[in-house]
Amino acid sequence: NSPYSASKASSDHLVRSYYKTYGFPVIIINCSNNFGPFQNEEKFIPKIITNAMQNKSIPVFGKGTQIRDWIYVKDHIEIMNIILKKGKIGESYAIGSNQEISNIKLSKKICEILDKIYPKTKPYSNLIKFINDRPGHDFRYAIDSSKIKREFNWKPSYSFNDKIIETIKFYSDKY
Repeated sequence: NSPYSASKASSDHLVRSYYKTYGFPVIIINCSNNFGPFQNEEKFIPKIITNAMQNKSIPVFGKGTQIRDWIYVKDHIEIMNIILKKGKIGESYAIGSNQEISNIKLSKKICEILDKIYPKTKPYSNLIKFINDRPGHDFRYAIDSSKIKREFNWKPSYSFNDKIIETIKFYSDKY
C-alpha cells in the first residue's frame, strides 16, 4: 500500500526478470522485521528503549494496532547462510519466526520489562504517545516461512522473549 512496500516488491520483480531473461543467478530472500543489538537506534525497538531510558515520549503510529513478525538477527543470519549454500537459483525464500505482535503490545511489553530492570516512580508506559499514522502504513507484515522449514528443516533457535530482554539490556546499558 505504501511506496516503501511497492519499492520492495518491484525490486523482487526486477531481480527475478534478470534471472528469467538473462539467466543471472539470483536467490530472493524476504525477511520479517529483525531485532537485536547494534540495530540503528531510529528503528522501532531501539527507539522505544532509548526514548524510555531518556524519559522521552515513545512514538507509536496510529493506535499501535499494526502487527509485525519479529526475528532475532542471529536467526536471520543463520538461515540466510543456509539458503546461500543450499538454496536453489531462481527461488524465493521467506524468512520469519511466527512471533507476531502488535506495535502497542510490543511497546508495553518493553516498558514492563524496563519497569522491572530499571524501576522509576512512574511506569515507562506513561511515555507512550500515539502519533499520526503514516500514509499507506500497512496493517500487517506477515511471512509464510513454511518453505524454509520444509526444505531446510529450519526453525528459529532464539526465543523472542529471551532476546528482547537481551536487546533491552544492550540499549539501556548506555544510560
